[in-house]
Amino acid sequence: MDVRSSPATLDLFAVPMHGSVEAIFVAGERGAPRTAVDHVRAVAGSGLEGDRYFGHRRGGGRRDPERQVTLIEAEAVDAVRAPGAAFAPGDARRNVVTRGVRLNALVGRTFRVGGALLRGIERCDPCSRLTRLTYRGVERDLRDRGGLRAEILESGDIRVGDSVEAE
Repeated sequence: MDVRSSPATLDLFAVPMHGSVEAIFVAGERGAPRTAVDHVRAVAGSGLEGDRYFGHRRGGGRRDPERQVTLIEAEAVDAVRAPGAAFAPGDARRNVVTRGVRLNALVGRTFRVGGALLRGIERCDPCSRLTRLTYRGVERDLRDRGGLRAEILESGDIRVGDSVEAE
């Protein structure tokens, strides 16, 4: 049997590239709890309407694509909660919670979330700020599953239940 076709190896190559939106969150100000919404308008080059990072620019006035939208897998949140941690999807401080798609595989790729076209920029690994806002150990528990930072390439609406599909 070829090692690439063994059952243990097949899972490594199986990367789901379609899923769905399970929840959407926006935050009004720094440190404020995220607010769950049913839908949001994603604006190319600016971010999510109603989110504190909407239209955010770096020094020198350049747009800041890393702050436009963040995503996390619902499966990662479920894994953190499984041993009993009090950790809700909004506690992850990401904008869009997905299910059924491996977000790390979308770094450098374009993908659709509802009516918006996004490009995965980089992983959104958990940081000490998340630890201060949630619980000690969250960085360890979300290692390699902290989510994805993405740039909005084409504007569109994103709703809970919408599909997430790689191009």
